[in-house]
Amino acid sequence: MKYISEFRDGELAQKIAAGIRGEADPARRYHFMEFCGGHTHAISRYGIVDLLPDNVRMIHGPGCPVCVLPIGRVDQAIRLALDAGVTLCTYGDCLRVPASDGLSLLKAKARGGDVRMVYSCMDAVTLAQKHPERQVVFFAIGFETTTPPTAVAIRQAAALGLKNFSVLCCHVLTPAAIVGILESPEARAGQIVLDGMVGPAHVSTIIGSQPYAFVPERYGKPVVIAGFEPLDVLQAIRLLIRQVNDGRAEIENEFTRAVTPAGNRKAQALVAEVFELRPEFEWRGLGSLPASALRIRDTFAEFDAEKRFPADYASVPDHKACECGAILRGVKRPQECKIFGTVCTPENPVGSCMVSSEGACAAHYTYGRYRDV
Repeated sequence: MKYISEFRDGELAQKIAAGIRGEADPARRYHFMEFCGGHTHAISRYGIVDLLPDNVRMIHGPGCPVCVLPIGRVDQAIRLALDAGVTLCTYGDCLRVPASDGLSLLKAKARGGDVRMVYSCMDAVTLAQKHPERQVVFFAIGFETTTPPTAVAIRQAAALGLKNFSVLCCHVLTPAAIVGILESPEARAGQIVLDGMVGPAHVSTIIGSQPYAFVPERYGKPVVIAGFEPLDVLQAIRLLIRQVNDGRAEIENEFTRAVTPAGNRKAQALVAEVFELRPEFEWRGLGSLPASALRIRDTFAEFDAEKRFPADYASVPDHKACECGAILRGVKRPQECKIFGTVCTPENPVGSCMVSSEGACAAHYTYGRYRDV
């Protein structure tokens, strides 16, 4: 398939890896964070760590949209399904995220809640059309990649005059999360060292490369935007090593086949029409971050589930044994969690990082745990 098979060429991967080993200074150590969960998955799946020299370390970041969702937001969705009696629609990964009282959306469904998995937010709009007697709520999560489709759904519902469709909006913003990492207590105390970042792929197709300019300007750290294929990731690591060796801190775009400096202006305009910034939003592992998430504008207030239903947000602490928060901040690796692979598995997740395929724990459990043995 065009632009996929070409970027999975094993022989070329070995050549790039050899180049990385040749350019990495043996007298120093390199610490790079792959922000996006898609990159975490690719690194584990394709064994990229095995191709890197020992002094180049990849650190998992908070780029998994399911993983950063705090328990309180899942509790909100569950209350809508069980107490408000709505038909709650959401993406598949959300269904198994552990919530309070041993519940999840899937377990709420088993208790009689009308919870449905959809492949697209437009599926929820269609469901509302077919069942005018039901209140249909779409539980919207994700970074900038999944925000434009939610905006389209809200606009479509407005055009159709639907009175039984609304959105529980939990869309979050990538640049704010990067700030949260770089300003975290661990980063300030030197407990986590970052020499550069592999910038997200899909998010950058929407927002472009320019929104990351503050990272080299304010923090003096390079960012290389990369695609999700193994050769993309390897080439991004090589470019980061070159910047560090040269003493440079710039934005570089390895993913030129899809990302431009300005991004998708049409999608950005659509999002700006429907959404506005929240003053603050709580993230799992990062705490409350200012201007880090979106809410529905008053123009479309009738489609805001938080205004239509009594489902106030309440912060809930994570499971005491779960290290998801530290893993999302890059402080710990999945295998450093005491319950990883024993109590906490994909079949019985204790934390969100073990739920989504983009989660660091799920990726390491599937592809990396045998390397530890």
